[in-house]
Amino acid sequence: MKIRDEGFVRNKAVYIALGIRPDGTREILGLWIEQTEGAKFWLRVMNELKTRGLADILIAVVDGLKGFPDAITAVFPQTIVQTCIVHLIRNSLEFVSWKDRKTLVPALRAIYRAKDADAGAKALDDFEKGPWGQRYPAIAQIWRRQWAQVVPFFAFPENVRRIIYTTNAIEALNSKLRRAIRARGHFPNDDAATKLLYLVLNRAAEDWKRPPREWCEAKTQFAVMFGERFVNG
Repeated sequence: MKIRDEGFVRNKAVYIALGIRPDGTREILGLWIEQTEGAKFWLRVMNELKTRGLADILIAVVDGLKGFPDAITAVFPQTIVQTCIVHLIRNSLEFVSWKDRKTLVPALRAIYRAKDADAGAKALDDFEKGPWGQRYPAIAQIWRRQWAQVVPFFAFPENVRRIIYTTNAIEALNSKLRRAIRARGHFPNDDAATKLLYLVLNRAAEDWKRPPREWCEAKTQFAVMFGERFVNG
């Protein structure tokens, strides 16, 4: 967002945390406006959430923000951090020419749709040794750097994976916010920007009456995996 600050109009980023409760309902956990991001900022965010009453995070789905996974586990050490697979695919495709993208995506799908972590690792090896990996070696390197945060979702069946392998829920929310601010130019200060965002978020929350379709089965899986941590949530 463009916000006036100390006499200048500056570009500031807005960060939103979206949580899903054990019953599948969604809730906005926080809203932050910052010019810069980094490990210290993320640590402050996580400590703020804990201070305000967030007792536990079972799975955190993140999209590659530097320092964020470490900040999460520093404050909530039992949390499983899962990288957003869709974000990982987008990062991979940045290295690929437009004419190759449509045929390369199925090769990546073999990795994240593998039956388990071992099969996924083998699919990644096959991709790296195959024609696409040889043509675009940076892709396999991206996946290997993130692999520890790719592995967690292999523990779940396919229909449950859809819930935890992407940040689509937050991205859909972001698109609503962008539409609201697009025609407004810049804002006089952070407070004015926050008020508009708050109103848009409140309106969006009215549509969250029902959990996702897959949540019923996911809930059973999470209850087995996390035990009392899930029930007490």
